[in-house]
Order: sequence, then structure tokens, then C-alpha cells
Amino acid sequence: MKKLIMIVLLMALLAKVTLAQEQLSVKQRADKLFDQYEYFKSLKFYLKLVGHKPDVKVVERIATCYRYINQYQDAEDWYAKALNDPKAAKIDHYFYAEVLFRNQKFDQARQQYQLYFTDDAGALALKLADVDSAMVWMMQPSPYKVNNVGGVNTPSSDWGTAYGGQTTIIFTSDRENEDGKRDNRTGNGWFKLYTYDLNTKETKQLFLDPGTSKEFKDAYHVGPMVLNNKGDTAYITLTTEVAAKNLPIDQHSGKSSPRLYTRRLQLVTAVKKDGGWVISGSFPYNNVLQYSVGNAALSKDGSLIYFSSDMQGGQGKTDIWYCEKQSNGSWGKPVNCGKAINSKQEESFPFVDENGVLYYASKGLPGMGGYEIYAAHGQKNSWDTPKNLKYPINSTSDDFNLITRDGQSGYLSSNRDNGQGSDDIYAFTRVKDSIFVKPITGNPQLIVASGKPGSPGSPDPLSGASRPDFNIRPIYYDLDKSFIRPDAAVELDSLAGILKQYPALKIALASYCDSRASYLYNLALSQRRAKSAVTYLVKKGIAPTRMAAKGYSESNLVNQCADKVKCSEADHQLNRRTEIKVVSGSN
Repeated sequence: MKKLIMIVLLMALLAKVTLAQEQLSVKQRADKLFDQYEYFKSLKFYLKLVGHKPDVKVVERIATCYRYINQYQDAEDWYAKALNDPKAAKIDHYFYAEVLFRNQKFDQARQQYQLYFTDDAGALALKLADVDSAMVWMMQPSPYKVNNVGGVNTPSSDWGTAYGGQTTIIFTSDRENEDGKRDNRTGNGWFKLYTYDLNTKETKQLFLDPGTSKEFKDAYHVGPMVLNNKGDTAYITLTTEVAAKNLPIDQHSGKSSPRLYTRRLQLVTAVKKDGGWVISGSFPYNNVLQYSVGNAALSKDGSLIYFSSDMQGGQGKTDIWYCEKQSNGSWGKPVNCGKAINSKQEESFPFVDENGVLYYASKGLPGMGGYEIYAAHGQKNSWDTPKNLKYPINSTSDDFNLITRDGQSGYLSSNRDNGQGSDDIYAFTRVKDSIFVKPITGNPQLIVASGKPGSPGSPDPLSGASRPDFNIRPIYYDLDKSFIRPDAAVELDSLAGILKQYPALKIALASYCDSRASYLYNLALSQRRAKSAVTYLVKKGIAPTRMAAKGYSESNLVNQCADKVKCSEADHQLNRRTEIKVVSGSN
């Protein structure tokens, strides 16, 4: 009997050891795939390791995989699980905040940002400004309609539009295609180019003749593509895998990459021949061993090419650069577009319209978070302050690759909610705007004037109208604070431009608080807010005699959020404001 018991115990022990070894093997495979950026595959293995009490590191990896493959609701759920464990990494608060923000849960996102940025007040202020901008701009949308182009989009990723003719757009997609190849990061196919006929609603794959191009034959993804004004020459972005062993030692860490490979972008040219496209050459400044070059845009006359790159000499992680065409037809050396356009973060997806306005996406300028679309007047490395195109052009998701012919309508790409896939193509149109000057009521005020193109307070670059208009919105404040936030600075800079252009204008500024704290406390706070707005404008060169400012405590609430009424932070935010009214000189 004792012998039988020993055998049973031994078998149980062996089974436990075998299970542990199998789990170790599964985790090793998951970790290896994760380290190679193959998040879709690694996720399947990590999910096999989940038990009643999963290891927090496994839970964190699952959340990260979901975030990288753009399944944000799942990412939110798993970051919440990770943070229930006291051993969770502090960085989880940041990524949890990011997906909460992406999922428009602003109050919760604010709390998580505050838990993460405990030692960096400046970074916290910028993130909270993004949250505040999102809440305010979504409640006060700009005059555009944005609609999903249902006929072109699929459950896969569809983006990167270019005009292929009067009734055709070209885009890139990782939908299933004949070669059956899949990207192990996402589980979808490799990106290929497609055309979409706006009249017949027909989609076709755009096949390219590689010619002798080694770059094209080695490409992992193909697209996006941009055509010159004649429609006979194109620049195409290729994604290439580069073995890590071939990469130089990292200058910052002094170490080689732990990955087996990395992905880099490069540009190739194509020419139209016999109704098709033939790869004809490569961009002279490609260097996949050192940096990426991609997502090109051309000026109307074809004399300038803009592109994104992480080459040395930039302002941040990726910048917008340009090259100028030389007399012999070659491209001159790359020049950075400068600090006005580029931030310390990421800029990409440039497009230049027929009026020379540059549209591009940035992750580093004030706004709603993620990639956001901006517009700027100028050229080369001389630009006016970029204008955030706000909601609904922008969202809490990634918004990028805006193209427009006439300034009235066009297309953009976004992974915002309620789309058909990961990234979708959207059409936008400007709605007819009314002309009015409102009393101070909490609503945006529109001032009509004729502006100088490219100056602060210049016409909306998307309007395409000869008569520009100026949308001066209220500015907003943090709870119990009176300093000018980055989103408020954008509005005041625009106002300063108008006041400089029209020296007869005089304005009144009325500042308010939400209902929290006493009336007298809020009266003093509202007066400080009024003063801070005036001080900011004075520093911008506006004479104090042209401004009348006053604080009104918690009077004139714009919603129901009075004392003892339970309201969200988003509702309270709308009451913490300064409103602006033109009182003279507008005729």
C-alpha cells in the first residue's frame, strides 16, 4: 500500500513538473515573439498562461499586445487587471491612462496620468491639457462633417489616400490578398496599394511592375503613394526589414539592438507606362541602415518634396523634411522644416494643397492626444504657427494623412471609434458657417474680417473661401488654477493676431469658475483668471487699454452644475472659462 501511495505521489509530482516545464516553454515562446514585435502571435501564448492568479508580468504583456494591435477596450480591461496587483509597474498607469483617453473616459484618464506623473509637473500639465482640449472641442465642434467612406473600408486597416484622378483615390490596405502573407504583429496581411472609383464604388488592387528594383522586391509593406500634378510620376513608401546584426551600435546605449530585425521606410519612384506603373528608381537619400524616409508629399509645381524621417539633425523622433529640385532634375540635400513644424515627438504624413498650405500629423503639439492633423502657411523651413484642425477633423485617436483639393472637402485617415476596421478612410466637408457676434454666453464667437494669409488669425486653411472668418472660442482653466494652458494659448494667439491686424478692435473678457468653493473665493479666482488672460495678451503686444476684464465668480453657469449637483469633471470644465466679446471697432 505504501508503495502504491509513493507511486501516486511521484506521478503527481512528475505531472506538476511537466506542467511547469510546458508553461515555461509557452512563456519563453511568448516572450521571444514579443521581443520580435510579433504581438498578434505572442498574445495567443500569453493568454494560455492566464490562470486564477496570473503573474502580473503576463497580464502586463497581454495588455501591451492588445494596445499594439489596436484593440483598445481589451487593453483597457487588462491594464485594469494589472494595476490591481501591487507589483504592477508604474508605467502601467501611463498606458492605462492612454487607452482610457483613447476610449473617451476622460475623468479616469486624468486620474491615471496624475498617478504616473508624480515627479514631472510639466509633462502632467501637457497631458491634462490634452484631456481638457478633447472634452471642450468635442462639445464645441468645428464646422466640418466627417463621414466614414463605407464602400472602401474593411475590417482590416485602410488608410493613406492620394488622388489618382478626378474620380479615383489610391490607398493602402492590409486586407487579405492573393499572396496570403500575414504580418505577425497584427495578424493581417501585408500592406498593398489599391484604387477606389468614387463613381462605381469599385476597389481594385494596384499592381506595380518592380522592374529591376531590389528595394521593391525586398519590401514588406507597400504604400502610401503620392502622384505629381501631371499624374505621370509617383513616390511610393516601402517598409523594409533590416537585420539587427547589420545595424550600427546605438549611440545612446552603446549596445546593439536586442531584436532580430527592425523595420525601416524608404521611398521609390514610379512612372506611368502603358496604363500601368513601373518602379523607375529610388530616392537618393534612402539609408535603411541609419534611418527611415517615407510618406512623401509634392508641391503643386513639383519643385519641392516633403517627407518624414528620423535622420540625424531633426527636432524630435521623426520630423518633416524637404528637398528642393535642382536645375538638373535631381533632389538637393534634405533640409529640416524647422521648430515651427516639428516638435520633440513625432511628425509625419505631410500633404501640400494647391495654395501651398502644409497639412501634417503630429504627436507633440497641443491638442487632443495621439496623431493630430495640423495646417500651416509657409514653405520650406519658414512657417507660421501650425493650426490644430480640432474636432471632428481630429479625435482622441490617431488622425493623419489629410488630403484636399479645394479646401472645402477631402479625405483623412483615422482609427477613431465606430469605424469598420483598425484604420479607416473618412471624407470631410466644410458645412456652411454663419456670421455672428454673440454676447458673452459661453458659446464660441465668430469675428468676420479679411486676414493676411499665414498670419495668426488667418483664414481657416480648409475653408477655401476668399472671405476668412475667425472662430474665437472661450479659453479654459484647470481646477483652482488661473494659468494659461497650452490649449488656451492657441486661442489667445489667434486672438492676438486679429487684434494686431485690426487695431480699432476692443474686447471684453469675462472670467468664471465652477460652483465648487465659496462665492468669495471663486470671485478672487475668476479675477485672477481674467488678469492672466490680459497679461498673456499684453505680452503678445496688445495694449491694455484695448481690453476690459472682469471676474464673475461662479455666476452664469453654462449647464446644471450648481452647488450640490453631482456633475462629471467634463461638465465642471465648461464652467471654468474666460469668454471674449468684441465691444467696439468691429464695423
